[in-house]
Amino acid sequence: MSAALDELSAARAELAGRSAPDILAWTWARFGARAVLASSFGAEDVALIDLASRVTPKLEVFTLDTGRLHPETYEVMQAIRERYGINLRVYAPERASVEKLESEQGLYSFRESLEQRKACCAIRKVEPLKRALAGREAWVTGLRREQSVTRAGVEVIEIDDSQNGIWKLNPLAAWTEADVWNHIRQNRVPYHALHDVGFSSIGCAPCTRAVKPYEDARAGRWWWEQPEHKECGLHARR
Repeated sequence: MSAALDELSAARAELAGRSAPDILAWTWARFGARAVLASSFGAEDVALIDLASRVTPKLEVFTLDTGRLHPETYEVMQAIRERYGINLRVYAPERASVEKLESEQGLYSFRESLEQRKACCAIRKVEPLKRALAGREAWVTGLRREQSVTRAGVEVIEIDDSQNGIWKLNPLAAWTEADVWNHIRQNRVPYHALHDVGFSSIGCAPCTRAVKPYEDARAGRWWWEQPEHKECGLHARR
């Protein structure tokens, strides 16, 4: 553990103030095919895929198909796949677990309590993520500090204790929302159609709504919950 923390400290020092493309290039040089990029195809993720296509074109991309995504999510997923020719790996929840949940708890149990919502996310997202990261040494995400109170402490490089201590790279950690959209527009990156009607953060259809002008980027996720609870378990933090 001490050696890993020393390496983490050295890597943070090396990449301090470096650009997102530099961080992606460093990731590929350090981990190669043992790294993977996670995408839910929101604005940050499509911008990140565009950047990766320029500096790390062999970096594999994966997504989690929870079975309850918006139709527009599948549309942008296909558009990105065709635009960049990526080898997109899709992971779905275990069928038996979904059938048991819906048979015993109904189709909207996640709105009844925080515990039940997390139980749904555990089946549809957390367990598939573990399979997606099995055997990997690092994963790349589109997390940004500005997104919400739960992400204000995101580092460019972290050790992910929730995923058996693999490395977690967040090249866009310091980007603003304006940075993301400037990149998308300047490079004509295909993006999720729901962003044009007020959706800033997009997940499962029953758990996502458009946000109001005064709300933060993740206010539309599980809008019936308190801001400090608005994570699904994919990005667990101590």
